[in-house]
Amino acid sequence: MLPAEGRWRVATTAVRFPGRGRGSPLMGRMGAAGAPTCVGDQQVGDGRGIPVDELTCDVLIVGGGMGGVAAALASSRMGQRVVLTEEYDWLGGQLTTQAVPPDEHPWIERTGANLSYRQLRQAILDRYRNRPLVPRAAADPHLNPGQCWVSALGCEPAEAAAAIDELLAEPVAAGTLRILRRHVPRVVEVDDDRVRAVELVDLRGGDPLTVTADYVLDATEEGDLLPLASCEYALGGDGRAATGEPDTTDEARADCQQAITWCFALEHRPGEDHTIDRPEEYAFWSQFRARFWPGPQLGWATQEPETGQPLRRPLFGDGQDLWTFRRIRYAGHYPAGWTTDVTVVNWPQVDYWLSPVVDVPSEQREEALLGSRALGRSFVYWLQTDAPRPDGGTGWPGLRLVPGVLGTPDGFAQRHYTREPRRIRARTTVRQQDVGVLTDRAATRAPAVRDSVGVGSYRIDLHPSTCGRGYVDVPSWPFQIPLGSLVPMRLRNLLAAGKCAGTTHVTNGCFRLHPVEWSIGEAAGALAAFSRRRAVEPADVHADDELTAAFQRDLQTLGVQLSWPEEIAVQPR
Repeated sequence: MLPAEGRWRVATTAVRFPGRGRGSPLMGRMGAAGAPTCVGDQQVGDGRGIPVDELTCDVLIVGGGMGGVAAALASSRMGQRVVLTEEYDWLGGQLTTQAVPPDEHPWIERTGANLSYRQLRQAILDRYRNRPLVPRAAADPHLNPGQCWVSALGCEPAEAAAAIDELLAEPVAAGTLRILRRHVPRVVEVDDDRVRAVELVDLRGGDPLTVTADYVLDATEEGDLLPLASCEYALGGDGRAATGEPDTTDEARADCQQAITWCFALEHRPGEDHTIDRPEEYAFWSQFRARFWPGPQLGWATQEPETGQPLRRPLFGDGQDLWTFRRIRYAGHYPAGWTTDVTVVNWPQVDYWLSPVVDVPSEQREEALLGSRALGRSFVYWLQTDAPRPDGGTGWPGLRLVPGVLGTPDGFAQRHYTREPRRIRARTTVRQQDVGVLTDRAATRAPAVRDSVGVGSYRIDLHPSTCGRGYVDVPSWPFQIPLGSLVPMRLRNLLAAGKCAGTTHVTNGCFRLHPVEWSIGEAAGALAAFSRRRAVEPADVHADDELTAAFQRDLQTLGVQLSWPEEIAVQPR
């Protein structure tokens, strides 16, 4: 670990920036006594327990998802004083608050992941080792808690959130990391193409908190800092003329965003009746059918992502059924009667296609989010009452929404799953030609990346979009993540630390997955630390081969994998 540089600085009076007057929305006020902001389980204060309304740190990371957590670990391990904010109580984003078990490549347990990501996986598994596992499960070195078939680590979000807290406990205890939960950005102050400060709102009430930092990282789920900072960004379909990608939209379309999904957890208790009240929206959803879809929204007919052909998967029974698809708790790992199976429903039937949610009027966004939850409840009711069974009957009334397992009383995830956010206009934009397996080319691997800051692998997997496009699911090569994809074209100290990195609508489909988002975040956190220590800017690191090489050596010290083994690099997915 590189040595720490100094301690925290806190302010109890407003800090003025050049050109700001008293009317600036960032001018803070003294925090009222008893209005704490959260740092782990502590209150932000000046060392005497007095709440403050301003903090100054080295690196501010807005968003505590996979990328944000990895960025916080990297920056703090490289000696920076870090503030990490998160909208919810749980850190982990898509892994926790959105209830999506990790989407990973098939080699994840032996290569293609950073050391810190492996530490997270191990911390999750260690928590399961404390449960009363049957001998077979206890002896399995590659235990899959949910025994699901889409992931090698089908785990419960609460366990993942606790494991993340364990990883962050050391820098929090050392005083190099402060975590502000239930905080969201409201105003961003920019001067001379540098982000000077971010005003945060505490969702539990109290006065706003202004954080000034040398580097600011956007690790939010939807690229929330980009419009606040007037950072140039792309959204939705790019248009073929702009990218030359064979599988992008014909024209640029900001409204062509992948469907969101509001996941929920189910268990099955045969012989019991847990039927919910019939949702008001059930009449609509039971009749709705998208023009690109092979059957009604509430039905067994879905679409084979790779071919576009109709597909039917049973609920129970054939090894690749819906129940085991994203199961997060497998009863067979425990003594008889200790628990039931629990599965997360993140299936095509609950993808919400009616409206985008990013960069739309607030009323439209709220309507879409409510509609997504209503679709989920309608699907639960359909499963319980009207879903055709193999025996000729209808419905499984023993299906039950599981409270608590996702951190909510109703069994639904805390937040909707956003696949596609705003994306920075970056110094390097990753296109389909850079990672995809293209039929008109004789390439046998992805092109080498000189400024690699990590690796990833996943199919280019685009869920149906809000502009009426069906699945786009095409193969890609194991790829490298370019440093230039983290660095905006103009802003000098803002970095992408998650899904808002410089990809296209198409390549987002293979960059949005858990381990890739983690690697992007770790690289961004390390880049901020490296730039501060060297007194250079990220754009300089990207442009200068010697600085790039020096930065890559720092990444390797952290345990970041920069390239694929030869035998893996040539295997398309």
